Amino acid sequence: MFGEWAAREMQTVDLGDKRRNEGLTRLLSSMAAMPSKSIPAAVNGGHNETTAAYRLFDNDALDFVNILQPHIDATYKRVAEQDVVVLAQDTTELDLTRPKQQVEGAGPLDGQSRFGEFLHPLVAFTAGGTPLGTLCAEIWTRQPGPSKANDRKKLPIEEKESLRWLDTHKHAQEIAGDQPKTQFICVADSEADIFEVIECDKDSPDNFGWIIRSCYDRSLVDDNSDAPSHLHQQLLESCVLYNKQLFIRGREPKLACDKRARNQPRVSRECEVEVRATTVTLRGTYRSDRKLRPTTVNAILAHEVNAPKDDVPVSWLLLTNLPISTEAEIELVIQYYCIRWMIEVFFRTLKSGSRIEKRRFETIERFERCLAVSMIVAWRTFYTTKIGRELPDVSCEAVFTEDEWQPVYKLVTDEDPPSEPPKLWQARIP
Repeated sequence: MFGEWAAREMQTVDLGDKRRNEGLTRLLSSMAAMPSKSIPAAVNGGHNETTAAYRLFDNDALDFVNILQPHIDATYKRVAEQDVVVLAQDTTELDLTRPKQQVEGAGPLDGQSRFGEFLHPLVAFTAGGTPLGTLCAEIWTRQPGPSKANDRKKLPIEEKESLRWLDTHKHAQEIAGDQPKTQFICVADSEADIFEVIECDKDSPDNFGWIIRSCYDRSLVDDNSDAPSHLHQQLLESCVLYNKQLFIRGREPKLACDKRARNQPRVSRECEVEVRATTVTLRGTYRSDRKLRPTTVNAILAHEVNAPKDDVPVSWLLLTNLPISTEAEIELVIQYYCIRWMIEVFFRTLKSGSRIEKRRFETIERFERCLAVSMIVAWRTFYTTKIGRELPDVSCEAVFTEDEWQPVYKLVTDEDPPSEPPKLWQARIP
C-alpha cells in the first residue's frame, strides 16, 4: 500500500545485499500502513512474511545506524527545500521493563526498578511545525550499579552523558554550514543549558541560530557592582516590554523525588506572561581540567502573571544568539522555541502510535533495529497527520501517490476512485 513512498524514503539504503534492501523496504511499507499493529499483523500475518520480518531484525548485518541512514538522507533533501528549519534535540526514555525476564542488554533507567534504553535525536521541522524527519540520533544504555552523581560533577563533559547535547549542537552547526541558503534554528530544553554548548556559538555559521531554555541562575560579569550579579535577577529587574497570551500544555508528574519546578505537573491552560529581554555576559565556569571563558548572550524572560494558586507559574528564560532589539525579533524567538514541543509529539507518536515500547524482543540489538524502522514510521504518521489537519483542502497527492490513495479510497468508501484526486480530508487515509 505504501510501497512507492517507502521506496522513495529508502532510496539510498545499502545493507550489503539487494534482498535485504528490498526486504527492509517492504517491511517499512507494511509497518507504515498499520503502525500500531503487531509485526505479524502488519505484514498480513502470513508465516513466510512474518518469518522474513523477524529474520531482518535478527540479522547482524543490520543495525540502528544503517537502517535509519536512508531516512536521514531523505530528510536532508526535504530540509534543503526550506527557507527556515527548526532543529529540535531532546532525550526520551524507552521503557522496556518486563515482569519476568528483562530484555538482554537493556540498562537501568532509574535505579533498578525500570530497564530500557535512551534515545536522543535531532529532528527537523518547518517554521510552522511540520516534521521533516530525523537528521541524527544517538542511543545508549546505562550500566547497572550505584549512582555516581557526586563523581559526575568532577568529570569533564567528554566523560558525561550530557556530551550528547554538545555533539548534537555541533552537528546542527555542520548541517547549517553545508546548506547556507537555509536559516537553521537549533532549539533545546533546559537539559542543554551547558556552558560548553552556549560558548561554542563562536563556531556558528551566519545562518545558524540557537535557543536554549535556561536551567541555572548563572553568575554574570558586570563592572557595575550595584547591578544584579545573577541571570534571573537581571531579567526580573529589567522593564516589561509587553504582555503575551500563551497556551501551555499540561504535563504529568515525573519522579516523586524530583522537586524542580520545570518537572512539576501542571494543567493545560491559557496564560498571560510578561516579556522582558536583555543582553548579558555569563561568567565563565570552572571545570576539573580548565576554566571556560565568559560569553555574551541574549536573554528573554516570559514569566506568568496571576498563575493559579495550586499550579507552578510558567517561567521561560531563554538564552539565544538571535537578535532581540525589537518586539518582533523577541516574538520570533519565542515562536521558534514553541516549536520545540513538536519533538515531544514525535516521541508520543513513536511510543503510542508505533507502540515501540510494546514490541517484544529478547535482545536490545533486535529492539534497536525495530526502533530505527519505527522512527521512520512515526515521522510518516506525524507528517501525514500534521498536513491533514493544517491543509485538508490540498490534493491528497501532496502526500500520497496515485497507487497509494486509489486502493485505500476504494477500501474505505466502497466506491470507485474519482478521476481527479480527492482532497486530503476526502481521501481519509489513516
